[in-house]
Amino acid sequence: MRGPLRTMARLEDVANVALRVPSILVLDLLYKCDVESFTEQLRARNDDMLFKYKYVVWNVYYLGHLASVVVLALPLRHIVRLYLYVLTALLLYVGHQISRDYVRGEVHSGYEGAIYLDSMAFNRFVSALTSQIILSTLCAFLMKSRQVWLFSAHLLPLFARLCAVSHGTLLMVSSFATVLTGVEVAVFLLSNLFVPYQLARAAYREVQQLELYRLLALGISLWNQLAVPTLFSVFWVVLFLVQLYSYATASNNFVSHQGVLFLFLTSVSECCATPYSLLGLTFVVSYLALGLLNLCKFYLGGFAAVQNENVMHRGVTEGVTLLLLALQTGLLDMQVLQRTFLLSIILFIVVTSTLQSMIEITDPVILALGASRSRCLWKHCRGLSMCLFLLAFPGFMAYKICQFFHMDFWLLILVSSCMLTSLQVTGTLLIYSLFMVELVRQDPIESLDEVIYCVNAVSRVLEFLVALCVVAYGTWESLFGEWSWMGASVIIIHSYFNVWLRAQSGWRSFLLRREAAKKINSLPRASDEQLRRHSDVCAICFQEMSSAVVTHCGHFFHGNCLRKWLYVQESCPMCHQPVKPSVSPQGGGPEPAGTGRRPVGEQSSRAPSVESVEEGGEWLELSKGPFAKRSSWPCCDYKRYQNLLVCCGVFKWCLFCPQAFTVTASQCGAALSELRLEKM
Repeated sequence: MRGPLRTMARLEDVANVALRVPSILVLDLLYKCDVESFTEQLRARNDDMLFKYKYVVWNVYYLGHLASVVVLALPLRHIVRLYLYVLTALLLYVGHQISRDYVRGEVHSGYEGAIYLDSMAFNRFVSALTSQIILSTLCAFLMKSRQVWLFSAHLLPLFARLCAVSHGTLLMVSSFATVLTGVEVAVFLLSNLFVPYQLARAAYREVQQLELYRLLALGISLWNQLAVPTLFSVFWVVLFLVQLYSYATASNNFVSHQGVLFLFLTSVSECCATPYSLLGLTFVVSYLALGLLNLCKFYLGGFAAVQNENVMHRGVTEGVTLLLLALQTGLLDMQVLQRTFLLSIILFIVVTSTLQSMIEITDPVILALGASRSRCLWKHCRGLSMCLFLLAFPGFMAYKICQFFHMDFWLLILVSSCMLTSLQVTGTLLIYSLFMVELVRQDPIESLDEVIYCVNAVSRVLEFLVALCVVAYGTWESLFGEWSWMGASVIIIHSYFNVWLRAQSGWRSFLLRREAAKKINSLPRASDEQLRRHSDVCAICFQEMSSAVVTHCGHFFHGNCLRKWLYVQESCPMCHQPVKPSVSPQGGGPEPAGTGRRPVGEQSSRAPSVESVEEGGEWLELSKGPFAKRSSWPCCDYKRYQNLLVCCGVFKWCLFCPQAFTVTASQCGAALSELRLEKM
């Protein structure tokens, strides 16, 4: 049962879009109609004709808009019923046309005798009768009625000819059949006259019952119910195909002289003459960008990568960019040739934005391959080939844009932003190469993190400079050129997101790294004697330590490891106390808390009592977890109090006995109860 139900659901989705497209086509045609020029032509002919038909023309114009919007917003079942009524009316019209042609043929032949005595008259009668019966049956089927005679008025002239009436009587019967059908249609319309009012009233009641915060949910529901993106995309594709067909059938010389690319851009610009077609192009560009991004994900990571959707990688940015640029530059008000060249620049910007999104998808994949030391050659080939494509294609686009257009400051900014895309890919490939070099080397590269930061910093600084130039040029144009609210809003949004937030983030990152470097340089270095006595690995990277820095809380770390940790948070990775610069001399750091542990053979077999610990033992103040309320517990007895330490959710090693342990939550609760009983 799931198969047929799924098929019916898909058919309903297709019908929901296909049956609404004619309404948008009518709206698009009405927008292109120049009613003012039509009324001027009427005035040029006769002022009395203008007085008679001016208000009729305007009323038909507004009525067409209203009817198209109403049909567009109707539920699917009402649209299907409306189309069935329209199709039935067309079939009735075809039936009367066949009947009228038959009557004219009989009058023209001049034969008034019995039809079965003349073979030609009999053939005409059989052909007309067969057509009329089929049309009547189809009308009854569409209207879901068994009363076929209601749709058989156009059969009356055939029955009259079968009775061998005169030609004059046959013409009167034909006219009576037409009037009878018109009366039936009028009665049907009067019986359904208040249906639009009832639908509008029901919709008004539903909206009136909704609260204010649910109106947004209603709008989203209507958006999904009408399938607005798919609807406008199909509408624009229909326009585009019709435009291509008209160019192909008009003249072949035009295609051969101008070229396929110019023909494509001209067809696209012809399909952007109205707000409806521009909105359709916006959704088409969004879907194309989404397809390219999903194709990039599939090429890099397979089908599983396509399932991980990112809101910023759904093609919305590209569609909104095209719409804003078209509205800002007045694309709708231009002539076809001007619109073609401007649209090519806008599409260039949209493709650049799509390439930027592809870089955002490719960059973490290729860096993860280098950092994870994956030896799958096919994955590396796919990532590198995508990077090479993103490196070469922006340069090719910049070359073409410089070849076709005269270079000015605005185009210079566009070309520079396109070249920044190639620069970002170059930085990614450089970092990937460093990871590969580190994989070949036996010893890690000490300053790898600094090199990676410098490469990313150069790329971000250049991006920031280009964004700053765009803001400066836009502000100059707004002050000394054409000013508009749309342009000002675009400049403000661009200044906030691409200039202010980037500058803030970059400055914060620079201060963090400078503060971390200052702290690392001020911390004392561990001596060889301290490292020998400590005899442990770095708690961050779990590698042997040939050199280390010592925090004021007495913990040993690699300098580079602790620097990376301080980029994220300013606390010790072990005890989470703030890391502060130490004033002790070089190599004379504080004695670490774990260096005084006894050998295994000298450890006491009996745990010290709580009283002895309170008098001379070390105490640990817990600052996180369920015991954060200024509680202190003795911890020099590792065997007895290890369960308590892990309750913080932070410590994975005993701070005073460098041994690993793992416990459960129930063991932690049992240890806490035991400690409370002993203290009492």
